[in-house]
Amino acid sequence: MFSKAIVRIPGKSLINGLTDSEYLGVPDYSRAIIQHQVYIEALKMCGLQVSVLEPCEEYPDSTFVEDVALITPKCAIITRPGAQSRRGEVEQIESVLKSEFNNIERIKAPGTIEAGDIMMVGSHYYIGLSDRTNTQGAEQIITILNKYGYTGSTVDLNDVFHLKTGLSYLENNILVVCGEFKNNLVFSSYEHVEIPDKESYAANCIWVNDFVIVPLGYPLSKDKISNLGYKVIEVDVSEFKKLDGGLSCLSLRY
Repeated sequence: MFSKAIVRIPGKSLINGLTDSEYLGVPDYSRAIIQHQVYIEALKMCGLQVSVLEPCEEYPDSTFVEDVALITPKCAIITRPGAQSRRGEVEQIESVLKSEFNNIERIKAPGTIEAGDIMMVGSHYYIGLSDRTNTQGAEQIITILNKYGYTGSTVDLNDVFHLKTGLSYLENNILVVCGEFKNNLVFSSYEHVEIPDKESYAANCIWVNDFVIVPLGYPLSKDKISNLGYKVIEVDVSEFKKLDGGLSCLSLRY
C-alpha cells in the first residue's frame, strides 16, 4: 500500500520537452496544467498525501518525476537519466528526497537508467534495457537492490520507449501487457490483461491502493480492468502523451 506521492507542476517550458511523437502536436500548456491538477486529485482519491513541487522551467521534462528516482520500501535511488538534457533534474529531486529518506543511493557514470524502465513486483524489480537505460545502469541498480534484500533482472526491449510503456503490475499476480510483452516468456507466470494494440497507451496505468488509474479514452482497456474488480479512475493525460509520457511518469508513489 502507498501513503504518499510526489509530483511536480509542469513548467511553461513543457512545450519544449523531448518527444518521438511530434505527429501528436505540441502540448497545450493550459490544458496540461488542468490535466495535472486532476491527476493530483485522483491520487488523493486513492488515499495518498501528495507533495506538489513547483515548476522547474530549466528542465522541460521535469514534470515526469518518476524517471529521476526509484523509491523502494527501504531506500531511495537517484537515477542517471539517459537523456543528457534531463541529468540536472536529479539534483532537484534529491533535495526533496533528503527530507524523506535516510538511505539515498545514486547511479554513477557510465550507467544510465530512468525509472520508467523499472517495474516493481513485490521484492523483485524488472529493468528494461532501452535507449535511456543501459546495462551498466541496470547492473548498478541490481547491486543496490541486493544490498537491501531485493532482487532484480533485466528485460530486453524492442519496440517500446520504456518498460512501463507496455507493462503495468496491478498486484495479485495480474499484469497488464501490450505489444511485445504479450508472448514474452519472462512474464508467463502472471495472469495477463491484454491491451489491444489500438489502445496501447492504456498499458501504462497505475495501481494505487486497490484503485487503478487509467488514461481517459481507452474504453476496451478500462472495461477489462474494471471486470477484474478494480475501482477504476480515468484521467485525461493527452497533453503528456505528446511528450511520450504516461500516468506512471507523473508521480513518485511510496
